[in-house]
Amino acid sequence: MIRRTLTALLALGTGLALPAAEAAGPQAATPQVRAELVASVSAVQPGEQIQLGVQQRIIPHWHTYWLNPGDSGLATTIAWTLPAGATAGDIQWPVPGRFALGPVTNYGYENEVTLLSPIRIPANARPGSTFPVKATVDWLVCQEICIPQQVELELSLPVVAAGTPREPGSPLIEQAVARLPVSSPWQADFSNAADGLTLRLSGAGLGALTSSDVWFYPGQWGRIAHGAPQPVHITGDSLSLKLARGEDPPAAGQALGGVLVVSSQDGARGYSIQASAIAAPTGGNAVPAEETALGAALLFALLGGLILNLMPCVFPVLSIKALSLLRHAHQSRAVTRLQGLAYTGGVLASFAVLAGVLIGLKAGGTQVGWGFQFQSPVFVLAVAYLMFAVGLSLSGVFTLGASAAGVGTALADKPGYTGSFFTGVLATVVATPCTAPFMGAALGFALGQPGPVLLAVFLSLGLGLALPYLLLSFWPALQRLLPRPGRWMERLKEFLAFPMYGAAVWLVWVLAQQAGPNAIAIALGGMLAIAFAAWLYANSHAVRPLARHGSRGLAALALGLALAGGYIGIRTGAADAAQAATTKVSGKTWEPYSKARFDALRAEGKPVFVNFTAAWCITCLANERVALSDESVIAAFRQAGITYLKGDWTNQDPQISAHLADFGRSGVPLYLFYPDGDKTEARVLPQLLTPATVIAALQTPSSPHLAKE
Repeated sequence: MIRRTLTALLALGTGLALPAAEAAGPQAATPQVRAELVASVSAVQPGEQIQLGVQQRIIPHWHTYWLNPGDSGLATTIAWTLPAGATAGDIQWPVPGRFALGPVTNYGYENEVTLLSPIRIPANARPGSTFPVKATVDWLVCQEICIPQQVELELSLPVVAAGTPREPGSPLIEQAVARLPVSSPWQADFSNAADGLTLRLSGAGLGALTSSDVWFYPGQWGRIAHGAPQPVHITGDSLSLKLARGEDPPAAGQALGGVLVVSSQDGARGYSIQASAIAAPTGGNAVPAEETALGAALLFALLGGLILNLMPCVFPVLSIKALSLLRHAHQSRAVTRLQGLAYTGGVLASFAVLAGVLIGLKAGGTQVGWGFQFQSPVFVLAVAYLMFAVGLSLSGVFTLGASAAGVGTALADKPGYTGSFFTGVLATVVATPCTAPFMGAALGFALGQPGPVLLAVFLSLGLGLALPYLLLSFWPALQRLLPRPGRWMERLKEFLAFPMYGAAVWLVWVLAQQAGPNAIAIALGGMLAIAFAAWLYANSHAVRPLARHGSRGLAALALGLALAGGYIGIRTGAADAAQAATTKVSGKTWEPYSKARFDALRAEGKPVFVNFTAAWCITCLANERVALSDESVIAAFRQAGITYLKGDWTNQDPQISAHLADFGRSGVPLYLFYPDGDKTEARVLPQLLTPATVIAALQTPSSPHLAKE
């Protein structure tokens, strides 16, 4: 999955067009590669098989790819156009080399390589005619950036009668044949155990090798971890290599094929290996790599959910949770525990629904990420209304019964389990704009996996979010530390309405970023209607039935107008705002992110700091206010000549989504620093920033890479 993501981004996300094709001939060139079509013969004879080769001469420090490109990249392809009756075989791949860039390891070729293909000449080829050949060759050439390229090559060979003397063909063919792997003279098998794969070879000559001479290149992607060490153990005439399991290890009964490369002072010699599977050694149980990765993702999600309780976007709902704990801390253990279980059930159910929506959107081909729902202005408006209604309830404007305690009011007034459940739902809703440490890797993994795996990771994240409340409800010793309930709690309940109002204000601001300034009037008008509906509802309890029904009907009408009017107005306003959007640069300290601008800066070798943010991400806004707007940080950017790019993901942006995916992320914030020089990789900063953190990252000596999550 990681390789497929990297490959798609490398091939499609570079923003570089394929080079313009030159006039067709046996040679063609791009800025990085000169290609030539060569033949093993100077003329063809009816019915024979010849070799055609595409030679690539690659400029220094760049490379193209082997049959299995490794962690990223694309194998070169050749599309042949031949006369009727002629056939072309598969590419014959010379022995590859390895290229490592941080955690990414690729297999391919540098300097030069000739890719051979066997061509069968039709038996009815007429002597005296010509045999025209056309090859459309596609490759990906990479240094730190990758460029997909295509050339068209043509060659015309005369047809002569069988037995006619002819000049030899290109010497490049013979040189390429010498670089092809040969059949292995050794017996090969492998086992799949808990600690990885073990490839075993036995036969004469193996005892003369040393561990530094040998490397195994799998013929299929994902069979092994391409960049992992391959410890070698040689005993007599037997050799074993320990191979780390990849993302797609051999299934039961599958063979392990590839090339064993033996290096010496005379060069590298490749041997084609086709190892059959044998039973794992006693005591070994095969554990697929997917299970190991899933276990790490579940742990990271749990830790991320725990830390999410401390993130600023969850603060408003923490007030309701705190009030509930105070109310029920000194009740019976059974009641308290049921409250905790109900709250946890609400959190887990909400995360399950969110995972189901993501699975459905993925199945429909939509690119999604964490907090994606806040990219919808309508959803933001709905949550703003919800926060405002919760505030009105806590302020005592109206009180709902336990059966309708969805906004958490019953937590303050009654021991309603339904209220606890829906407070868990509310906690999930307000938590989704934030990401916490450990969440990035877990969510990036989950969003690239099948539905059941994605669901499991999201449930683990939800459990982490609910765990502190759940532990308090089951741990009497902690409950005894809480103060006893009393009349002061009514005042506290009223005070805790203000975080709800604050959350509503923030969401209205987010809405204005998405749908324009008119959205503020729409949202405030809707809140006025909601307040009127709440007042009517609260004052309808002690009146005559007819008046009560009339008041509640009018309240329902006001509420309906708020929701319907908000939906229509925001949809229209969002469309108008998108059409009339203009770029705003605050104080000239940053530029808006675009892939073209980013690529241009990197190509010029200039240092770049990238901030991927969103208006609905409170963590992002806090980091910008605390760290990225600090005068010392701005001065450090200016002194080092760093271009500060700000990628706004408030509304969906495929370019930003692709860049996030490049680092295994599915949400914001993400902070990247690319030092000067187009050969450097990004430094990934923490998700919680201080001025000192940013300045330290800028001043760290350049290193060849920083692992991507």
